Amino acid sequence: MYNPKSMKAEEFISHDEIMDTLKFADEKKDDLEYVDSIIEKARLRKGLTHREASVLLACEDEDRINEVYKLAEQIKKDFYGNRIVMFAPLYLSNYCVNGCLYCPYHLKNKHIARKKLTQEEIVKEVTALQDMGHKRLAIEAGEDPVNNPIEYILECINTIYSIKHKNGAIRRVNVNIAATTVENYRRLKEAGIGTYILFQETYHKQSYERLHPTGPKHNYAYHTEAMDRAMEGGIDDVGLGVLFGLELYRYEFAGLLMHAEHLEAVHGVGPHTISVPRVKRADDIDPDEFDNGISDDIFAKICACIRVSVPYTGMIISTRESKAVREKVIRLGVSQISGASKTSVGGYYEPEPEEDNSAQFDVSDNRTLDEVVLWLMNMGYIPSFCTACYREGRTGDRFMSLCKSGQIQNCCHPNALITLKEYLVDYASDKTREVGERLIADELKNIPNEKARAVCGDYIGKIEHGARDFRF
Repeated sequence: MYNPKSMKAEEFISHDEIMDTLKFADEKKDDLEYVDSIIEKARLRKGLTHREASVLLACEDEDRINEVYKLAEQIKKDFYGNRIVMFAPLYLSNYCVNGCLYCPYHLKNKHIARKKLTQEEIVKEVTALQDMGHKRLAIEAGEDPVNNPIEYILECINTIYSIKHKNGAIRRVNVNIAATTVENYRRLKEAGIGTYILFQETYHKQSYERLHPTGPKHNYAYHTEAMDRAMEGGIDDVGLGVLFGLELYRYEFAGLLMHAEHLEAVHGVGPHTISVPRVKRADDIDPDEFDNGISDDIFAKICACIRVSVPYTGMIISTRESKAVREKVIRLGVSQISGASKTSVGGYYEPEPEEDNSAQFDVSDNRTLDEVVLWLMNMGYIPSFCTACYREGRTGDRFMSLCKSGQIQNCCHPNALITLKEYLVDYASDKTREVGERLIADELKNIPNEKARAVCGDYIGKIEHGARDFRF
């Protein structure tokens, strides 16, 4: 029985409820009067239920789809302005005991190069990332209790935070590691992590168990209930995601929104972020072997429907996607993107030899961080390296209350300009700095509060003369 307040995976992600939802969506998708009523509800910026959202996703009327796209763009502006938060992944280890059929790190893959960064190598990698200008990392590791125990992850986090190079510092470490215990989540919280991220991969239990035939990840319930344990352990910013291409996308979409509803119902805080990766080519993985792949147009529609359904959540697009796809979906609600990413274990300090390939998947967008920053600014976005909310304690329900009321922009807009100024002074090319300085001058005028505008301008002037790390 479906129950969003249940703590049992098969009750808050109910297969029968999803199937009923898809049937309902098929029955209502051509009822344009009903579709219009859902769009009108979405205009209130309070979100949609998984059933309402599934109707929008199923609707094929071009005018209504365009209305959803316009609304997604406006909601993104209302909640997040024209800011795009920048981050980079750092793979610590690709040792893994699981048998996931879509990931080259699976245990049976004997020819991929297995690597694990030492603390000395982490210093080199993070220094290289700081020299690019990154301030926020998402650390990744395979599941292996011998090679990647929680003690190793905690030591890596401590090392990352300790590295100060020139004007560089990693100010926020998000963590994407396997489902674990309440006690381990508590230890991650004490280590000062930002968001805990865990992709569900697929919400379809039968497909999930088939795609994870061996290893601890085979346990669907333990994996699906991980966010509840994380919140019990004190981590109040969690990030959801599915890997589109493994199952029918409409099923995954409904399950993803049901998971968001569950977190809201039980903890009073929905997901801090939602990621929407697609299956990509990797060492021994051919995405064509998965018959549920989605087109770029469907992918864009999914992003827009997520934005209007969960207006307060951050949306993440990685370098799995090409420049063209990222350009399209940023407009439809994406608020965070990676830049200059490496999906190998290391690879920032020096390029990985081709014969020692340790990458989890092929990167589609290979531009430098400076190129990505310039591209965003030329489209009218503010690349933001801000980590202030996390460091000021504006997480969980405190962040969500500010975000849902629209007040978060009073902090985030000036913080984005301050951190962009740091990037321009310390790392940018001449062309990027020229464009960025004009952008900052124009955007300062858009800070409505006169006092905040004056303080932000003062901070920006001090950064030009050597000071760093101001925040609202």
